[in-house]
Amino acid sequence: MELGEVQALSGRVLDEVEKAVIGKRDALELVFLGFLADGHVLLEDYPGLAKTLAARSFAVALSMDFARIQFTPDLMPSDVTGSSIWNQRDSDFEFRPGPVFTNLLLADEINRAPPKTQAALLEAMQERQATIEGITHRFEPPFLVIATQNPIEFEGTYPLPEAQLDRFLLRTAFGYPSRDGEVDVLTRRIERASDEVELRPVIDRATLIAMQRATESVHVAVSVREYCVDIVAATRTSQSAAVGASPRGSLALLKLSRCRAALQSRDFVLPDDVKAIAVPALAHRLVLRPELWVQKITAEDVVGEVLESVPTPPAEDASPAPS
Repeated sequence: MELGEVQALSGRVLDEVEKAVIGKRDALELVFLGFLADGHVLLEDYPGLAKTLAARSFAVALSMDFARIQFTPDLMPSDVTGSSIWNQRDSDFEFRPGPVFTNLLLADEINRAPPKTQAALLEAMQERQATIEGITHRFEPPFLVIATQNPIEFEGTYPLPEAQLDRFLLRTAFGYPSRDGEVDVLTRRIERASDEVELRPVIDRATLIAMQRATESVHVAVSVREYCVDIVAATRTSQSAAVGASPRGSLALLKLSRCRAALQSRDFVLPDDVKAIAVPALAHRLVLRPELWVQKITAEDVVGEVLESVPTPPAEDASPAPS
């Protein structure tokens, strides 16, 4: 698949999803960049801001099997992965796959489940498989996770461990719509005379996989690779961070910047591509010093400071050399 086709198909997918999630093109593009990079997305936002709607809409537009898990304190690991049930007719145990056996999994309010249940997702997210009672079950590609959590409600929640946060390719939020955007939401609701928004499939799963493979042809110059590594290294030496980003952070910058270039029908990555996705790719991987909580300094602020301190390579060095 040519990169021009990746751009055209991506635009059609985003146009379709935007029929349901109105006025949030930039956030939707970030989520789709995560899908193109074959990664998982964490949506951290307030209730009622279309997190679940966005996940369902992408599932329809991409023709993917969709499953939703509502994480609660009493959720068990077997409720996520599945378990073996005794079949009286056959006098044998029969495996019943859990909701994790799908293409797009919505882990709603993921921080409400205890660590043991959260850990049930770790193998699925990293290896795209689930090992149950000693038997490993592989997932059909693509397998993508959208997890949600409320950034202000901590009663009865279990913070995600750093190891699990690191497995999310990016973290983003939709935020409240603008005044005009919210008026548009009401106007469209009146026009369709129904709460449900009917969307149509735009591409199928095989096409999405082909688009993912096409992004591998995007050129990344040595100077841009070094820029990615320097940014991540700077998070480790920052005075504000107790723990910086791991090499997964460098890989996230590489993959997401390639996909961003592809969305612009460009066959090489610019330093601006790296800057554009640095905050959603890295902020959730940092552990800040406890005293910064009082100063209201966030991980996003720290990544912003890093971007200002690390020298940007010349844009002309990023394009591939003529053959």
